[in-house]
Amino acid sequence: MLIDTYGRVATDLRVSLTDRCNLRCAYCMPEEGLQWLSKPDLLTDDEIVRLIDVAVTSLGIEEVRFTGGEPLLRPGLVGIVERVAALAPRPRMSLTTNGIGLRRTAEALKTAGLDRVNVSLDTLRPDVFKALTRRDRHHDVLAGLAAAAEAGLLPVKVNAVLIPGMNDDEAPDLLAWAMEHAYELRFIEQMPLDAQHGWKREGMVTAGDILTSLRTRFELTAEGSEERGSAPAERWIVDGGPHRVGVIASVTRPFCAACDRTRLTADGQIRTCLFATEETDLRAALRGGAPDEEIARIWRLAMWGKKAGSGLDDPSFLQPDRPMSAIGG
Repeated sequence: MLIDTYGRVATDLRVSLTDRCNLRCAYCMPEEGLQWLSKPDLLTDDEIVRLIDVAVTSLGIEEVRFTGGEPLLRPGLVGIVERVAALAPRPRMSLTTNGIGLRRTAEALKTAGLDRVNVSLDTLRPDVFKALTRRDRHHDVLAGLAAAAEAGLLPVKVNAVLIPGMNDDEAPDLLAWAMEHAYELRFIEQMPLDAQHGWKREGMVTAGDILTSLRTRFELTAEGSEERGSAPAERWIVDGGPHRVGVIASVTRPFCAACDRTRLTADGQIRTCLFATEETDLRAALRGGAPDEEIARIWRLAMWGKKAGSGLDDPSFLQPDRPMSAIGG
């Protein structure tokens, strides 16, 4: 079991498979990209599967989310999913992706054992997408979403970040479109994930702003805390149902008290929080010949020291220096 001093138990593992990405989203990284991790620094496929095995069989992990960077850029992704699906007990598996490569991989991922996907899409307008991501790939994301639904990677969830002056007027349109296609839409408050440290709390589109905008067109009924559980998204029933929309208010309504996550970075570090400033090295233990029992002990110790909150609700919060693309969302 992965328990901390506040009584929280981690059952959800986020695994970053690569720090690389084929988009350059303005709120994530500079246009020229970042200095990527060298191949020897990255965990191998075997190392990733072994660590997930330890987490599932010895530490109580029930759900695994593959992230990046962009996880579809990992050459061995399908094989990793297939091997994790063979573990006993079998964890639930999902993938967070920008969707660009999903059209060609959705069916193989489903066959390998992936359960569902989260796809990032911030706008319905191709010109705005190009401005936000610095790439002209809007059509590929839409095709990837359709392929995921056809393959049965359900529910297909869409994550959207609203940026002032760019797409902050699109909330109602995005929801109407998601309902039309039977996707589950979740808005995420913009967080300090940018390596260039350009994020500013002032002027950000808040959860309150998003809900106000949605209510200009839809009737929203709060789903309630019992339904939410440890999920990061607060959800609202739209126009009486069956559709729902979620809002992840990491900045203005932190949900740290219910957090059940632990994170494995692309280079084998344990992070107790997305915004933690400290990491615990599992790669060194792994490559030094440590048995599974020792790896589990190190992991438990790391999680025992998890802090009460992320610090995002503190106006003086400083963004961590570690590029978020290596950590995973």
